[in-house]
Amino acid sequence: MATMADVARSAGVSVATVSHVLNGTRPVLPHTRQAVLDAVEKLGYTPNTLARSLVTSRTRSIGLAVSAISNPYFTEILQGVEASALEHGYGLLVADPHDDPEHERRAVQLLHERRVDGMIVAPSAAPGDLVAHLRRHAVPTVFLDRVLDSPGDGAPAFDQVCADSAEPTARLVTHLAGLGHRRIGLVAGRPGLSTTRERIAGYRQGLAAAGLPYDERLLVHGDSESAGAERATAALLSLGARPTGLVTADNAMTIGALRALRDAGLSVPRDIALCCFDDFPWADLFEPRLTAIAQPSTEIGAEAVRALLDRLAEPDRPARTVRLPCAFVHRTSCGCPETPQTRLERGTRS
Repeated sequence: MATMADVARSAGVSVATVSHVLNGTRPVLPHTRQAVLDAVEKLGYTPNTLARSLVTSRTRSIGLAVSAISNPYFTEILQGVEASALEHGYGLLVADPHDDPEHERRAVQLLHERRVDGMIVAPSAAPGDLVAHLRRHAVPTVFLDRVLDSPGDGAPAFDQVCADSAEPTARLVTHLAGLGHRRIGLVAGRPGLSTTRERIAGYRQGLAAAGLPYDERLLVHGDSESAGAERATAALLSLGARPTGLVTADNAMTIGALRALRDAGLSVPRDIALCCFDDFPWADLFEPRLTAIAQPSTEIGAEAVRALLDRLAEPDRPARTVRLPCAFVHRTSCGCPETPQTRLERGTRS
């Protein structure tokens, strides 16, 4: 098995230079760095990660705590995190907190005990214990997708990366209003999540922009899951004057809403128009095809890694929140006819 000394001899440099190249502990001239990397490749040298971590106090690993990993949205975020981490020479340890605050605290504690260099976390609706643990141990952390309220001075306490939620939701509402709908319902997510608050705010903004009154009976919570959305949509349909247009606030709830509409014998968009937040791979295969807001999920994951690496490089810099834009994917579940433009957008995702 090749050693670091073998790599140094092959590259014509000192062992210390090889160490600096592999550990990133000191700048090395580009041609020297390339000579070391070529020697590593030629000899098949594998660094001793454990020994390196003892010297540098770094494990070159990132902890990722994200619930509902089976959800296509979070799966794509995971892919973005993993690809970016690998590109920068980091491994990934993954935990699913199951959107439960106690499970979340234990999952993050276990990741911390594995000596990860930093964490990327999609916090639950009640992350108090999580935040306390991260602050107490000064764990470099980036919050992902769901963000925390800023303290009194308006500055975020942690780095955060998410998609814009309010304006895209408002666009779905104004789109339905522009098609003549006057009773537009919202199946919102789990109370306490920032994404839920922001999409409700966007829903109300869209109603106001369209000159429509807010009716609290048309806003129901599907708890960010299919079964909850099915029950919530059924409740909407039981109203004396049910909505003629419906916005669902994530992809899992879209599935639940579609089940409820099917069980009620209603056809989309003939009986009720539907728009959804979150595009997903098979949204284009439904009949009608789903008009949706597509989040840049892979880029959210990659941006979270970049934010964490910036934090590791500059521990004292001010925290920042990065919001990435979404895309409106216009299909036909909203009631718009199939046109050359919507056909062109078939399968388009952000």
